[in-house]
Amino acid sequence: MDLFFVVVRTIFFYLFVIIILRLMGKREIGQLSIQDLVVSLLIAELVAISIENYKDSMLLTIFPILILLFFELLTGFLSLKFNKFRNIMDGKPSLIINRGKINYKEMMKQRYSLDDLMLELRNNNIKNLKDVEYAVLENNGRLNIFKYSFLGLDNDNPFPLILDGVIQKDTLDYIEKDEKWLNKYLNDNNLEKKDIFYAFYKNKKIYVIKRNELK
Repeated sequence: MDLFFVVVRTIFFYLFVIIILRLMGKREIGQLSIQDLVVSLLIAELVAISIENYKDSMLLTIFPILILLFFELLTGFLSLKFNKFRNIMDGKPSLIINRGKINYKEMMKQRYSLDDLMLELRNNNIKNLKDVEYAVLENNGRLNIFKYSFLGLDNDNPFPLILDGVIQKDTLDYIEKDEKWLNKYLNDNNLEKKDIFYAFYKNKKIYVIKRNELK
């Protein structure tokens, strides 16, 4: 009889957790933020305890999971609305390599070791740092590497200038521009930062996507 209850609980929570994770949104395991990972671990632990203590009410597990789902959806909504809140919860991408030069200060700040960097470079068949235009450590811990073109020239990769109305100062430093230059462009084109959803720099031109252009 005990085995029957364990099997029933296992099947129930299998289906229940699938529904909860679907409600939390579609993300690959490698794309989970720290917050997503913590919630997933807590849900797994709650379910394991509930299956082990099969004589306890399942509500003792269902309610905490629903609370976690509520906070996950709430923080997701706030992250979309407020850039500063998103930076607090998820952090910001870090520039690890800039024009073939390693940013050791940022590596120390992110506790990203030289061994980790060399491993990623080898995985991308890169033998020389001078072949790397820039490399960005994303919020999920993945290192995105952008190589120079075949002739050793800068590629036409887009560089984000404004995200959700917030100027990306790191990008300005990288492309050797300043806020005065960007503000002049905005003024000349009658644009307000708060009205811009995404602006990026590519091929020495600025491209802007305004909020009212989104469907």
